[in-house]
Amino acid sequence: MFRSPLPATDKLRDQIRATYRCDEEAVVHHLIEQATLSSEDKARVQEKAYQLVANVRAADTGKTGIDALLHEYELTSKEGVILMCLAEALLRVPDAVTADKLIQDKLFDADWNSHLGHSGSFFVNASTWGLMLTGRVIRFGREDRANPGALIKRMIARSGEPVIRRAFNQAMRVMGRQFVMGRTIAEAAERARANEEKGYRYSYDMLGEAARTMEDADRYFKSYENAIAEIGKVAKGRGPIDSPGISVKLSAIHPRYDFANRDRVMDELVPRLKALVMMAKKHDIGFTVDAEEANRLDLSLDVIEAVFADPDLDGWEGFGLAVQAYQKRTYHVLEWLADLATRVGRKMMVRLVKGAYWDTEIKNSQENGFEGYPVFTRKAATDVSYMACARLMLSRRDAFYCQFASHNAHTVAAILAMAGNDRSFEFQRLHGMGEALYEQIVGKNGENIPCRVYAPVGTHEDLLAYLVRRLLENGANTSFVNRIQDDQLPIEEMITDPVEKMAALPRKAHPKIPSPVDLYGAGRTNSRGMDLTDPTKLVPLASHMADLAKNNWRAAPLINGEWQDGESHDVISPVNRTEKVGTVVMAGAEQVEAALAAASAGYSGWNATPAGERAACLRRLGDLLEDNLDTFILLCQREAGKLYSDGVAEVREAVDFCRYYANRCEELYREGSVMEGRGVFVCISPWNFPLAIFLGQVTAALAAGNAVIAKPAEQTSLIAAKAAELILAAGVPGSAFQLLPGSGRKLGDILINDRRVAGVAFTGSTETAQVINRNLAKRPGAPVPLIAETGGQNAMIVDSTALPEQVVQDVVISGFQSAGQRCSALRVLFVQEDIADKLCHMLVGAMKELRVGDPSYLDIDVGPVIDDAARAMLQKHADRMKREAKLLYACEMLPETEKGTFFAPHCVEIPSLDVLEREVFGPIVHVVRFKARELDKVLDQINDAGYGLTLGVHSRIDGTARHIAQKLRVGNCYINRNMIGAVVGVQPFGGQGKSGTGPKAGGPHYVARFAKPVADQGKVAVGETTTPDDRETVFVNTPVPADDLSKLAKSQVEWQKMPGDQRMKLLETLASQLVSEGSDELAEGAQHFADFAGISQNGFVAPVRLPGPTGETNDLELLGRGVYLVQADRGAEPGRVMRHVAAAIAAGNAVLVAGNDKWLTRLEKQVAASDLPKSLLHVVGDDAGLATMYGGAVAGVSCVAPLPRVTVFKQVLARRDGAILSLISDSGVDDDGALPGEMFMHRFATEKTVTVNTTAAGGNASLMSMDEA
Repeated sequence: MFRSPLPATDKLRDQIRATYRCDEEAVVHHLIEQATLSSEDKARVQEKAYQLVANVRAADTGKTGIDALLHEYELTSKEGVILMCLAEALLRVPDAVTADKLIQDKLFDADWNSHLGHSGSFFVNASTWGLMLTGRVIRFGREDRANPGALIKRMIARSGEPVIRRAFNQAMRVMGRQFVMGRTIAEAAERARANEEKGYRYSYDMLGEAARTMEDADRYFKSYENAIAEIGKVAKGRGPIDSPGISVKLSAIHPRYDFANRDRVMDELVPRLKALVMMAKKHDIGFTVDAEEANRLDLSLDVIEAVFADPDLDGWEGFGLAVQAYQKRTYHVLEWLADLATRVGRKMMVRLVKGAYWDTEIKNSQENGFEGYPVFTRKAATDVSYMACARLMLSRRDAFYCQFASHNAHTVAAILAMAGNDRSFEFQRLHGMGEALYEQIVGKNGENIPCRVYAPVGTHEDLLAYLVRRLLENGANTSFVNRIQDDQLPIEEMITDPVEKMAALPRKAHPKIPSPVDLYGAGRTNSRGMDLTDPTKLVPLASHMADLAKNNWRAAPLINGEWQDGESHDVISPVNRTEKVGTVVMAGAEQVEAALAAASAGYSGWNATPAGERAACLRRLGDLLEDNLDTFILLCQREAGKLYSDGVAEVREAVDFCRYYANRCEELYREGSVMEGRGVFVCISPWNFPLAIFLGQVTAALAAGNAVIAKPAEQTSLIAAKAAELILAAGVPGSAFQLLPGSGRKLGDILINDRRVAGVAFTGSTETAQVINRNLAKRPGAPVPLIAETGGQNAMIVDSTALPEQVVQDVVISGFQSAGQRCSALRVLFVQEDIADKLCHMLVGAMKELRVGDPSYLDIDVGPVIDDAARAMLQKHADRMKREAKLLYACEMLPETEKGTFFAPHCVEIPSLDVLEREVFGPIVHVVRFKARELDKVLDQINDAGYGLTLGVHSRIDGTARHIAQKLRVGNCYINRNMIGAVVGVQPFGGQGKSGTGPKAGGPHYVARFAKPVADQGKVAVGETTTPDDRETVFVNTPVPADDLSKLAKSQVEWQKMPGDQRMKLLETLASQLVSEGSDELAEGAQHFADFAGISQNGFVAPVRLPGPTGETNDLELLGRGVYLVQADRGAEPGRVMRHVAAAIAAGNAVLVAGNDKWLTRLEKQVAASDLPKSLLHVVGDDAGLATMYGGAVAGVSCVAPLPRVTVFKQVLARRDGAILSLISDSGVDDDGALPGEMFMHRFATEKTVTVNTTAAGGNASLMSMDEA
């Protein structure tokens, strides 16, 4: 796991680690004890705080600049969030077309009227107007002054004119100047001079975020060197306390500053940091290491100890660091730092801050299923922590020079009280904020205590991430900076003692922020993750895995609860082809027959088992998987070549499937259900998710009441065998679950062609799925369900408003994680040409940092591909790309890769998508440039490829992102985030077109597809069943003209775009018209239109918002597939045909009805005469329908016909190329026609999940402004 052992720890470090994510109640109780003041001190604090707030409100200083802006545009207002998003993106957009779109997108719908004139601050009103042209405000006429909002909208509507774009750029620069001290240290120092004379000091922060590449890190390092030299000139030997100082981010000077790369950090980052520190010592100025994300804190302490304890620093006490009060372990961190300073014999400068990454920490813990949060969930708890930590710091002034950063009047008053008469400390504030508060503290007219201003330096373009953090942190309606400006809020409420507030609360944690394990509420426990940055988790894991590796792992057929014997074959690791992981006994024809017999006999008993008992088995299985996490991490690593993070994610997804499908089972089979299992279900799973997909298929089939025969991938039989062992241990009877490891081709052929198999779930290549579909279609009778999830040519589209650093991170994750061997992995990156050079350069730099090697080491980013065949395929494609395209970069590989099946991640640039003939399953990302005005051509090209699995979009223009998401026919769309790692129940997974049949795995409709209606012996079959159907299947070459199908397709797009409630009303009106038309046939089926209009409220009218972590939205949309062919055969009852037509239209499709009955023409006329889109329904003869079924542009087929004809239709459909179209049959005998209304309608729909990272503009406004009541 570690290339070198972790250093020995001590009692204080152990205490820090033990408190990382511990129970919030216990920590808060401890801190309340440490922070509680005497009653006399409390009274003094209240009095002082009241006076400070009253003076701020009376002063002019606080009513200008940023403080006033934050109050006017708090994050609970739509306009506040819009202003933040615009500020974050506008200044980096290089091209005019996109900048205009961004302005129009962000500002057109907002209610700026309501903010104009509220503030006396010229800055706020200028920002509101956004119309400062070269420092001169536009003069408005009387009409415009009376209705300023109309003027804004009128001007924005003409945003093609450069004047508006220049105006908003200027306004954003004005806003930036309020936050940024200067573009250079010299400029900032000049601006600071007047304030320094008042008693202010400065700490300069060079703007810029984490380095993604070594080139970035070198640039930031150079800027820090230059800054220290410039500050040294200004300091003139005043010493670290009286001089300006510098703040440095460790993530800026090394691109791999993370725990997994600890060796590199200690070998490479420590010397870099020391070099900067020695420069600061030479100039005798203060040097502060900034605080960053919680998962870097433990590592940062090692770095800080290594540098601070270096004897070369002796004689200088300017080294310092920032400590975040919102972390639960901060009190113990300070105890450790005090001990370090004492051991070294030098004081340390310590800046106590509240913390700026709170929303990120909450989201990260929820997404990863960690045991708790590293931060407090209530702001008041952070205030208590701050007071307790401040008190500790003041008591250890032998070890610390104390620096207290706060804009909170109560905090300031409390520190003054706790400090007593010893004023040897300083306050700190952010540049542009808290001015009126600290006017009362600095200088002889105040408390004569210095205040250091944390002042960013850099260009406006570098401001973005810093600006958004500040806006979020202080623009939240709970923030003191925001509330201090609100004259309506009583001062007493402003200065409430947080210690008393927290002490009085019965529950210390935030009531509206669930713990990560409770993310989904009482109905489902979130799967447990593992923090791979926490040594207290990793050390035991490494030890346990070393023991597990000694096991002799074995897989074999499992039939009727018994493991079978036979000839063993060695299982060899892709990491090292000389390493034997275990052995496998392959199943043959004899075992297949035994498994079929056992499953057929076991079906009835399992199907009759109450749903609650079946669900309980699945939940027990989920718990057992969590208990065996270490085992599966090891097996995934050695048998499948997966990283630690992939192994954890694999188990978590499998656990989520167990718990989610247990819930669906109970829901589907609640009292009165007309559904049951289908019989024997064959589940064929792939090697790339050998546990998650394997169990996803199996648990869904078991949940529905089927007996299961599981055929895992040959390459990963050991993982499947361990899972099978746990399935039986969870209580699933041996007769209900059979395992057949072996050759996919040999076993698959026997299983697929056996009449006892009632359904197939398959994940794999599109070509294999088509072979299975054709074999199943040969069987007479009702269609056998094939639930297939297949390949994808997955694209990510990036416009020029996207944040390049974020895009690069998401491309690396989406394209190269799991060695690119995910169904959802990024294959084609479309980049707007205006930013393509910059983005590609940055991407290559990030790829240079990737480590390709043995996944048993924590520092590896990319492991092997699965086998030699996969590597050969990838190498062949790479060789072709070198000849026909432009190779941007291929990663280097470590020497340890020589014995395994490793393939270096590649990035190549190609002229268009047409260059790619099929999906290339591995770590190769293809880049295509596009012009802003040609975006729709790109979208058409992607749709024309026929695949539709996952899609990534990076754009700050909501309208652009929506347009792309709506136009592309994909199953999963991810906006402003990576495009892998779909979470069960949050981002149900599955594609459209050539990427799968649906329904989505991990979605609400998946389990139902494994079930069927209970057989009703009294049902009447379609047609005359007493006489055989002697019609021959004649393939007539008279399909429906392409123009007619094109009209239907256009009408379907128009119909789908129509608001859902409008569609519902139109269908209800149509139902009434059909009743009054006068014919019995139309009247007979009219009610179906009204019924399905009502059903459409459940997910068709509007997307369903799914639960998930904070900071993102996940919407499940039910959409029409396109043009649906409804084949009405001879003898079909009008009511049944109308049910199909109504369900198809209500689901969002256009309908081509093929039949010869005259009443169908009357139906077409009635639909045409309604307000539905023209050509939404078209009637043709049944021969034309059959020809279209074979080769026409339809997205789905249903039929009302006797079983012999259903068999014909299945076989015709199976001969099509391209997407697999499943047949919705209604023969009156045990098929889809008997499905209840909502399930029947779902069969005509496809599903799309749209995930939006709402924090993409820099933070989580909804979380930051959440009410604590």
